[in-house]
Amino acid sequence: MESLGEALRRTPFNNLGNAENVARQVLNDPLVLKLRSRYPELDEPVLRLNLNRLYQMTTEYRNCKSCPGLALCPNDMQGHSTGINCVESNGKWQLNDYKTACSKWTANEQQEQIRRRITSFYIDETVLDERYDEEEMIRLDPARAIAVDQLQSYVQTTISDGLQKKGIYLKGDFGTGKTFLAGYLLQRLAKEGFSGVIVYMPEFVEDAKALMFEPQKLKETLTLMKEADLLVFDDIGAENLTPWVRDHVLGAILNHRMNRKPTFYTSNHDFEDLEKHFSFTHKEGEELHKGQRLMDRVRPFVDVVHVRGRNHRGT
Repeated sequence: MESLGEALRRTPFNNLGNAENVARQVLNDPLVLKLRSRYPELDEPVLRLNLNRLYQMTTEYRNCKSCPGLALCPNDMQGHSTGINCVESNGKWQLNDYKTACSKWTANEQQEQIRRRITSFYIDETVLDERYDEEEMIRLDPARAIAVDQLQSYVQTTISDGLQKKGIYLKGDFGTGKTFLAGYLLQRLAKEGFSGVIVYMPEFVEDAKALMFEPQKLKETLTLMKEADLLVFDDIGAENLTPWVRDHVLGAILNHRMNRKPTFYTSNHDFEDLEKHFSFTHKEGEELHKGQRLMDRVRPFVDVVHVRGRNHRGT
């Protein structure tokens, strides 16, 4: 935001008369006239001493009236406008400027605070930046109304009673919006101060295999998933498990969280199919007891929500 002096240098004012015209424009601006009506004791010499402040106030006010959007904000401080505070001290008037945030800045800051509470691994970031509207979610696909209602109920219970020990298992066909609904759950509860992690399982499992050789990074990743208020395993059952990832990564996380913090899942599988999936690895073949042991850390700690509807991918 340029000062009055910079504005005068930029314009073809070569003499005192032209500079005086600019000063008069500032002094006769409706905002300045309104300020003088509130403080009739302000005399012109005081106002002239503060022309820079008055110029910035009037210019930024006009910028806000024709706001080009937060990213293109031309004001001195993005998303803020200048105001003037008049104070009398020892019989003399002083004009002090201050900054006020606009609604766009405030909304953006609130969204950023929410975003900082959610950590994602291999998830499309747009899922977490959605402006979720429950009625719109149902209108787009009435078949998932029951699922949306169940998630809303869970959110309200958590807000009123605190973090729950049980999570939710979102079961549904391809493209019905399970990940979308998980993102909604995280965002709504992040607004209430809860931290969250969402993990796309097929890619996470592939990277977890490499973390065997980076013990510090592995420890940090597991700690984050163990301690987050809310943890979502997205598309569980689609990953290519190894015994080590199943028993020492996934098993360790679930063992730590059960009866302490809620874990959430999205999947195309029912519990029976998921247990079969956990029981088989290409390295060890079928180990039924290993699959059952892992499911014992899933099944009792979730309520199943069926997500029905059409395939929304590509629409």
